[in-house]
Amino acid sequence: MTWTPSIPLSDEARAVHAASTPIDLHTDTIKFISRGYDFLAEHDPSWAVRGIGGHVDLPRLRAGHMAGLFFGIWTFPKPEVGCLAEAHRQLDALEKAAQAGAFRLCRSADEILAARQAGEVAGLCGIEGAHCLERGERSQVVVERLLSLGRRGVRYLGLLHFSKNALGFPAMGWGQDPSQGLTALGCEIVDACREFGILVDLAHINRKGFFDVVARKPGPLLVSHTGVAGVTPHWRNIDDEQVRAVADSAGVIGVIFAPRFLGQSGLAGVVSHLLHLLKVAGEDAVALGSDWDGFVRPTKGLASPAELPNLTEALLRAGVRPATVHKILGENVLRLLRAVPPKLLA
Repeated sequence: MTWTPSIPLSDEARAVHAASTPIDLHTDTIKFISRGYDFLAEHDPSWAVRGIGGHVDLPRLRAGHMAGLFFGIWTFPKPEVGCLAEAHRQLDALEKAAQAGAFRLCRSADEILAARQAGEVAGLCGIEGAHCLERGERSQVVVERLLSLGRRGVRYLGLLHFSKNALGFPAMGWGQDPSQGLTALGCEIVDACREFGILVDLAHINRKGFFDVVARKPGPLLVSHTGVAGVTPHWRNIDDEQVRAVADSAGVIGVIFAPRFLGQSGLAGVVSHLLHLLKVAGEDAVALGSDWDGFVRPTKGLASPAELPNLTEALLRAGVRPATVHKILGENVLRLLRAVPPKLLA
């Protein structure tokens, strides 16, 4: 299958994209890989299937010149018992796919660049929803579970997803409560992330919990996949005060590719949210967090990694400097990983 750009690519866009190191902060592809999805084969999902997944595979990553992607490990939260085992099962599948040559498992910026130099795509992983740590009679048990995941390469912990858990409350979903923030255990886990060199991901957490994390100063913060309320008011999107808090921590915000959160379809929707972040947070805080394979229908023009050069063209047309485009596509993620190396995980 040959990918055809949905918009004409200029010579400048082709050159800028070829010189970039694109890294996606959040895909949900691992849940499909762990259930038999052939990551090595190129897929052309139907319109109906594209509303669920089938967005990412190795050939389309290569077609889009992707340097790496984060696999979000998600477990169904009801009941929590068994979630930790499922997280490890997905990590097993990730390791098996890497052994088959689908990608090179990486943890650091240097490892990503080494994989790039060798012509390989880097695969990293994060947790979407700390319910996978399950509840424990003693907080130390939960901390040890986090450490076990970190030792297997988990680089970020998303504290919440769509349900409340022992750490806090979601922005929306089961058990949502805007008056409640981080629990005592949530505070301990955030502190443990700082100790272990695991990034704290604030996607999906409610606003009070968000600022409870900020107050604990765990280091550079991450919002792996989100829209911004300054463009499209929505429960899923973070506001400008939250954006500034992430930027002030030297953290990074990944923009989602889902039209229902962007407020409009097409490349213009993604670009408008990126431009707002550039204005509010500055060029060092902006990144990509597609949410491909996350049971969302990606926006037109970014249906898979193969189409990522479209975004480079659209950003250049919007007046974004090539050096800033490079930061958005991947350099900011590399900086973040250098700032928060894994610690005490051997």
